Amino acid sequence: QVRVVESGGGLVQAGGSLRLSCAASGSVRSINSMAWYRQAPGKQRELVAAITSGGNTNYADSVKGRFTISRDNAKNTVYLQMNSLKPEDSAAYYCKADAFTWSSLRAYDFWGQGTQVTVSS
Repeated sequence: QVRVVESGGGLVQAGGSLRLSCAASGSVRSINSMAWYRQAPGKQRELVAAITSGGNTNYADSVKGRFTISRDNAKNTVYLQMNSLKPEDSAAYYCKADAFTWSSLRAYDFWGQGTQVTVSS
């Protein structure tokens, strides 16, 4: 009953920028945190960045200084600003919301469908 939808992926040249958006909707009571993960073909899914509702952030070492995660709590939306993109950043990017529904007594993880980011050299 909680829907998570990503947008903003695309094809860019190395050194370029993209801004991903992720919105959670439906039976959302509250959100503890939201995060971005990515998965390239043949590789394991990895955490890229995460943010709590209070604004605490966490980044993978490979993206520190280049990516910035932010959120709009009123809209249950999280953003990922990606600058200085490299070919190795190419992957399917997935958004995850750690959220309570109106009927749940604990939080659950809800995943989006993913959005493709391709960085050419």
